[in-house]
Amino acid sequence: MDLLLFGKSLIIGLAIAAPLGPIGALCINRTLERGFVAGVAGGLGTALADGVYAALAAFGFAAFSSILSVIDIPLRLVGGTFMLWLGWKGLTPSPPRMAAKVSARDLIGTTASTFVLTITNPLTILSFAAVFAGLGLASGSGATSALLVVSGVFAGSMLLWGILSGGVALARHRLPETFAAWVSRLSGVVLIAFGLWAIGSALS
Repeated sequence: MDLLLFGKSLIIGLAIAAPLGPIGALCINRTLERGFVAGVAGGLGTALADGVYAALAAFGFAAFSSILSVIDIPLRLVGGTFMLWLGWKGLTPSPPRMAAKVSARDLIGTTASTFVLTITNPLTILSFAAVFAGLGLASGSGATSALLVVSGVFAGSMLLWGILSGGVALARHRLPETFAAWVSRLSGVVLIAFGLWAIGSALS
């Protein structure tokens, strides 16, 4: 059960981190300019911010599990619907945007900058809260479950940035213009699948 919970959380971290907005463009640029380690440093800042948001959602659910379990089915329906909306947005990506700008020149500065840029997006915690509710994590209890969720989300987010930075470092300037759009579409498919599963489990 613990392994299953960690696995679900890891996939959540991968799916939520996958859409490439300004932060993704920044990490890609850092990788192209300074190599794999710089790209991973930028991804680490985003993964840490994702972990903070996941902790707020997970520990919030753990603290109020007795109340949330009563409304578990409505939460699954709302969360599943929101995941479908996020997935649809991923399947219809917006045009490429300018990379976010930071002045940091070292790895610690890059990590700190991407952390701040990510943590200032309040919609992220709503995404985590909706996904957690949709997957039934609202009915979980205890700090151990919450820690598993947070560590899984962090690992999934970090895995995505490691793969992305490694791929960019290997491909360098040979990446097609549609690369970001396909990553966004893949994330959309994953979120839609989870949304359908959440709604189906609530209705059944």
